[in-house]
Amino acid sequence: MAERTKYQQNIIKNYYQNQDAILMQRLGEQVTELYLAAGKAREKLWKKVATTLEKLKIAQSRIDHLVKTDNPALLAKLVEELLAKR
Repeated sequence: MAERTKYQQNIIKNYYQNQDAILMQRLGEQVTELYLAAGKAREKLWKKVATTLEKLKIAQSRIDHLVKTDNPALLAKLVEELLAKR
């Protein structure tokens, strides 16, 4: 594999330093999409939300509860909670 340039190394480093912020932004966008989605698209979106929450190290029991209730308002409250902790 080829060596990475200094520029590429900085991009990778910055990505991992800002990964929480990136995940929080993605989660906020997913909340919006959940309000608009229906049917199978909504089920797929909940799977993506669960993956994002796992990456943010949210307790699995809480993730399961959110997915089971299928209520975007609860997810929005969690996002507010997480943003308040920052």
